[in-house]
Order: sequence, then C-alpha cells, then structure tokens
Amino acid sequence: MDRSRTFVKDVKRLVVKVGTAVVTRADGRLALGRLGALCEQIKTLNSQGYEVIVVSSGAVGLGRQRLRFRRLVNSSFADLQKPQVELDGKACAAVGQNSLMALYDTLFTQLDITSAQLLVTDNDFRDRDFRNQLSETVKSLLTLKVIPIFNENDAVSTREAPYVDSSGIFWDNDSLAALLALELKADLLVLLSDVEGLYSGPPSDPNSKLIHTYIKEKHQGEITFGDKSRVGRGGMTAKVKAAVSAASAGIPVVITSGYAAENIIKVLQGECIGTLFHQNAHLWAPIKEVGAREMAVSARESSRRLQALSSHDRRKILLDIADALEANEKLIYSENEVDISSLANSIRVLANMEDPIGRVLKRTQLADGLVLEKTSSPLGVLLIVFESRPDALVQIASLAIRSGNGLLLKGGKEAKRSNAILHKVITTAIPENVGGKLIGLVTSRDEIPDLLKLDDVIDLVIPRGSNKLVSEIKNSTKIPVLGHADGICHVYIDKSANMDMAKKIVLDAKVDYPAACNAMETLLVHKDLVPTEGLNEIIVDLQTEGVMLYGGPRASSLLNIPEARSFHHEYNSMACTVEFVDDLFHFNTKHTLSPCLCTHPYLLPIDWEIAHTDCIIAEDHEVAEVFLGQVDSAAVFHNASTRFCDGARFGLGAEVGISTSRIHARGPVGVEGLLTTRWILRGSGQVVDGDKGVVYTHKDLAN
Repeated sequence: MDRSRTFVKDVKRLVVKVGTAVVTRADGRLALGRLGALCEQIKTLNSQGYEVIVVSSGAVGLGRQRLRFRRLVNSSFADLQKPQVELDGKACAAVGQNSLMALYDTLFTQLDITSAQLLVTDNDFRDRDFRNQLSETVKSLLTLKVIPIFNENDAVSTREAPYVDSSGIFWDNDSLAALLALELKADLLVLLSDVEGLYSGPPSDPNSKLIHTYIKEKHQGEITFGDKSRVGRGGMTAKVKAAVSAASAGIPVVITSGYAAENIIKVLQGECIGTLFHQNAHLWAPIKEVGAREMAVSARESSRRLQALSSHDRRKILLDIADALEANEKLIYSENEVDISSLANSIRVLANMEDPIGRVLKRTQLADGLVLEKTSSPLGVLLIVFESRPDALVQIASLAIRSGNGLLLKGGKEAKRSNAILHKVITTAIPENVGGKLIGLVTSRDEIPDLLKLDDVIDLVIPRGSNKLVSEIKNSTKIPVLGHADGICHVYIDKSANMDMAKKIVLDAKVDYPAACNAMETLLVHKDLVPTEGLNEIIVDLQTEGVMLYGGPRASSLLNIPEARSFHHEYNSMACTVEFVDDLFHFNTKHTLSPCLCTHPYLLPIDWEIAHTDCIIAEDHEVAEVFLGQVDSAAVFHNASTRFCDGARFGLGAEVGISTSRIHARGPVGVEGLLTTRWILRGSGQVVDGDKGVVYTHKDLAN
C-alpha cells in the first residue's frame, strides 16, 4: 500500500461519481459493458460491508440520443430537409433519467442488489429540513444494503441550462458528489472519468505524467484548464474543482478511470492509481511523484547508457563515488557511524578489477568465416531489498555500477536517514550522460508490491532480510528471486579434529557476528567426543560468551540443556543448537539433517534449497574430502569458520547477497552473479538455406 493511501483502511462509506463518458460511448449510446462491470464492483463492495452511494451522470446524453431517434422515426422526408431545432435539454434530462435508472435497476437486480433513485436540485439544499431528511433517508437505505443513486434533477432545474450556470450550492454532478460526500459524512469520494487521473499535460501526450498526489500549492500554478487545457478532455476542470473543495473539507478524493476493471476496489486496497486529493497532502514531503514503473524504466534507460560507456569511463564513475564518499565523510558520519574509508577502499578495489562487461567467455568457429562469441552481459534492472546495515547500500550500488545494471534499492527503516544521504552522494557523483536515475531509492515498504508486479521491467529481485520478508517476496512475484530464506550454517566436529582448532573456529563462527547469515546455528559433534575435555571446553566457552545452547535429543540429555524445538531454526542471536551424531560415512540425505548426520534416528529432514554454509573440522583428510564432495551446500569448508562465506573475504570486492539457489548464482554474489550472457555472431554473408551451403567446423578458438 502506498504511504499516501493508508487512510483507505478506515474507509467505510464512499461516494462514487460516474461520469457521462463512463456511462455512454462516443456515439451517445449506453456503454453496457462498462456499466455492468461498475455494478459488479459495487456489488462486491456492498457484500464486503462498504456503504456505497452513487452519483451518476449521463441522463441528458441518453435522453438526447433517444429523442433524436424518436424524432427521426416520426419525421417525413420533407421534415428532414428543414433546419433541425436543437432538442430541449430539460426534456432530454427527463427522458434520459428514466432510461438510466431503468438500466441501473435491471443490472443491480441481476446481481441481487436493490437500488434507489434520488433526484435533487440546487434549491433543495437551501432547506435545512430537506438536508436532515436526506441524511436520514440515505442512512435507512444503507442499513438495508440498498444502493442510493443520485442525480441532479435537470428536468426541473431553475438554471438557464444544465451544465451552463455555475452559480449556487452545486453546479454539476461532480460538485453534487462533493456536496453529498460532505452532507452524508462519507470517508472517501471517487470521481470516475475517461482518463486515469489528472495529468501534467494532455493524456495523449507521451510526455505527460500522471499526478499521483495533487498538492494545491504545487500544482495549481502548473495546470491550466479550458480550451487550452493541459490536462485532457472535458470534465476535468469540474472534477478538480470538486476534488479540491471536498479535500479541503476533510473528504479524501481520488480521480481515476472508470474504464479500467476494478479500479474502485484497487483504490480501496490502497493501490497508487489515479490522482489523490487530501487535505494533508502538503505535509507529505517529499511527495513521491515517480511511480514504481517510471522509476524502474528510468533505471533501465540509465543502465543502457552506462553500458554504452567505455570501460575506463565506468571505472572512473566508481572512483568518483569513492572520492565523493570521503569528501562527505562528516555529513555521512553524523547520520550513521559508518567507516567511510573502508567503504571507499572497497569501491576502489572493485573499480580496479577487470571489467566484467563484454568479456568473451567462449569463442567458436561455426564455419569458415562464421565466428560465434559467448560474452558476459548485464542482467538489466535489479531490485534489492536489504537490511539496515549502513554499508549495504554502498556495496550494492557499486556492484550494480560495475556490472552495468540499473538498480532500485529499499533499505531498512532504521537506516532511512543514512541511506538517503548515501544515495544522494552516490547519485550526485554519477555523470549526467548516465543519469542519477540509474539508482532509485524506494522510500516505503508499501511500494514493494507495485515493484514486484513489474516483471517486464525488473529482471532480478534480491531480498536481504528476515525469513518472513524473503518468503513473502518469493511468493509475490513472477520476477526471478535470488537469495536465501534461512541462513542455517552447520559446523561438524569430527572425532579426528584438533580440539584447540575446533574451539577457535566454533567460537568465531557463533560469536563474531551472530546476526549474520553466515554465523553458525547448529554445532554437530561426533559421539566419540562426548566425554572429552576438549568438547567440555568448547561448551563452557560458548556459555561463558553468553551463547544459549539448545540440544537435540541426545545433547539435551547429556549436557542438561533445553531441547531444541527444531533443527530448522535460524537464531540470528547468541544461541545455537548442539547435537551428537554417529559416523559420517553412514549418512542418508533423505532422512538426516545434513549428510554429516548419518542415519541418526531422531533427526529431522531439511529442505535442501536452503543449504547455506557447512563446515567440517577434521584432521582425517579422507573424511574431509567425503564431506567436501558430498555435502550439497552453497559453500562447504574444511577447518575454517563459516564467517568466511562473504563476498569481500572471497575477493569479490563486495557482495549483493548470498544465494542458496541452484540456478544462476550460488553462494556470495558479487559482480559475476549480476551478469548473464549474450551470443554474438560475426559472419561474411552466410545464410542457413537448409544448411546446404554451410560446412560446420565447430572449432574452439582462443579468447
């Protein structure tokens, strides 16, 4: 849900104004499909407990169309040769209102809904008793789940002509809808139009942008109406006036398209569609005028300009960013105590690595004069949702630039201010011929659902956060997701282990940074080590450091510690699970926690898709090689802490995350994990022609 639309959670009563262009087609005939879809939406909302009040235009247009047809039928040929007198607007209104309500009644009846007609005039609202009675009548109808349908009674209006006289309490159905929203204490007013909302220019102009949130102080002077309107076709002037009036009185208003399916429902679900008018809009600073799609498209366009630069120019961008970080060290440090020198140095290391874009990975001569190259290529646009660590944004941004990708970033709310200043410093250092929109900063978690729908623009999502966040993202998008839901790392101490080494590795793996995904969560110990002094020292040292120990069925009894509820648990804290296992060589992956857990009768199976980092501590190299060869995790270590599973420590310069997926990239993901491949074929006029004229050689060539 967009942050400016959170108020919809409290909406119960809403007024929906249906414009003439929604009800009728261009030729004046009824738009039955649109009207039917509208009634179905209202039926859905009615069944969900919403109180829906409809204000419908279209009567005059429908009446005029019917009377013109009737006049044609009743006219002689001679009559048709005479100048045609324009039909009386009030007569058109009287005839059209009857037709319109008959149609609403038929459609709602088919949906098992009852509707009611209420015709009002401007003068009616001058009577306080009328207004009180109107509220009571509508209240009774809504209690009975009846849909009230309002329209101005143009047939007996005292105006000079419908939609001409703009004096009085209301002057058209848009202003009537705003008045009714206020009188009937509605929580929301939805004005349906033939365009998506209020635009910065004519909707048909590709340079026009939809204004998601109208701010009177900002937009009033930018937009003009009338014959030279920059906001599109007729009716928008009245809608904006009505919306501004209602919003200033405390009634939120959304102008959106009545053509799109289920737009009213989408508004009530908080989706950022149409144009919102709200009395507090001027307080929402900065207002996000760039939609999710526009941000993603801008990132893609900028990434293509980045890819077009020379390797030297791309390298220079990173070096300029490193310099900019150091130049703004005091400002950044005031927002978050981050080591700028370390960050700047890591960027320079990345800048000085071999250019990863356009590398020839394989060269093959397909035939004489026909050479095929497999080359490295950027993925396109990345969406990264990451934790609150202040260095993450810098690492991810530098990796994206080095790999030629566009980037959308969503950091944790805890580091909002530091992320904002780091983003500003980095994007300011990007040259204009690429553009700062290469890296977009998503400011609210509510925007993520919209981004996850953009599978035609965003190429890869990398979530770095809680198990819940990663799982939600994987279940909410068609975009490929690279990452891991759990970081459950095991350390196995074999009976051949050097126990001094084992103690050092275990303490480092658990205590150095327990919140990291590469921290040890499960300690597995060969059963022969149970009575040894070395194991006792490890257990005591873990507890002395403040680590809470939980045991499997064996360890909980032998060590007198609480039993673990599940082996499949990531603590992310000073806690871990301990268990004793049998012989390494008797493993069965279908029935064990890890291959090193053999056929332990008490252990539970695990999902192999989350195999992160596993370590064996052993002096028996035969045992170690079996472990390294058959434990199917993203990273498998021998006599080394799991904390080494890190992009910087692996020499990748930095990492965008760690993946336990088996497709595309696995383990710490650096520059290479953000690349795909392209095939480039260079020929000299060859054609396939049924392969008659081609003699294939398929000869490997040197890169």
